[in-house]
Amino acid sequence: MVERTDAGQAPNPLGEVAALVDGGDMDCGSGLLLLITRAMRRLEPGQLLGVRSAEVSVVTDLPAWAELIGHDLVTEVAESPDGPWWFAVSKAGKPAQAATVFTPGERLPVGRRLWIYTNFDCNLACEYCCAESSPKAAARRFDADLATEVFREFTAQDGREVFFTGGEPFMHPDLGALVRAAGGLERTILTNGMIFGRGARRETLEHLDRDVVLQISLDSATPELHDRQRGAGSWNRAVDGITLARSLGFRVRVAATLYDEDPKGVEALHRRLDDAGIAMPDRIIRPVAHEGFADKGVHVSLEGLEPEPTLTADGAWWHPVAVTDPYMRIADAPLPLSEVFGVVRDTLAVQDAAAQSGREVFRCA
Repeated sequence: MVERTDAGQAPNPLGEVAALVDGGDMDCGSGLLLLITRAMRRLEPGQLLGVRSAEVSVVTDLPAWAELIGHDLVTEVAESPDGPWWFAVSKAGKPAQAATVFTPGERLPVGRRLWIYTNFDCNLACEYCCAESSPKAAARRFDADLATEVFREFTAQDGREVFFTGGEPFMHPDLGALVRAAGGLERTILTNGMIFGRGARRETLEHLDRDVVLQISLDSATPELHDRQRGAGSWNRAVDGITLARSLGFRVRVAATLYDEDPKGVEALHRRLDDAGIAMPDRIIRPVAHEGFADKGVHVSLEGLEPEPTLTADGAWWHPVAVTDPYMRIADAPLPLSEVFGVVRDTLAVQDAAAQSGREVFRCA
């Protein structure tokens, strides 16, 4: 098995290893930690994981990672004084931190919540879309049969909540089947609220169970900001969508995405939502993540982003805002969930052990 993030074909000076990860110039604060965690989970105790890296911080961080977990660093070889560097790490029989995981704050237990990207095409091309969705985007639709398998495993592992997002989920022709497959779980659909008012999409909406929550995007109290960020006329149609969904008996959450939380703008939005009868717990104001289409916003990284495992038709990711970031990819397929959640738990265990010991092994340049 060879896992690569770099196409380099340098000769392996380590000898025979069970798996080889080529991390290119990634550091342990980004994609390398996920790669080596995933690869190590697939090995038997005593087998060797080979790691190649061109990032100088890994010379310090990878031995610290091995020590924290209880693995043995067997070999370290430098191709030159300036790298790249090669490491061989022997998998421990029992990870040292497996029984004692430090949990800071109120972290949501891994496996309780799951995100599904139903599709990536959208009727809008919002300027800050973290998923790079638009009318021109490839649909990459999540298959209904795959969803059935996912939710069967998710329920068996005591999962509770599922969030359907996109793209615009109501552009998926089998959205109803996807949502039904998650029956018995707490279900929320994230939507711009613009296209479910008529035709087949209206039928999909009306046939949804009324315990399904609709989270509709509304960025401002008046059209100016919302339309500037999402497209002309989108504010009025979103407001109409909120009104329609509530008239049909759905619980509606309203989510605003803002570059800068202008106090006056936020206050005005709250007043409008007061008038609309949207309860305070059903209001979400969130910053723009510097991902996808956004050319500015909050920087996200493995070390600063609490995990919310996210599935797409072609893989699994650390968090829904990071599905265009190859460094945040957990797996190359959405199943098995046991591996997806296992990689997340193992990564958190290392982060928590590092926090307890005062080490810094996850630097993001």
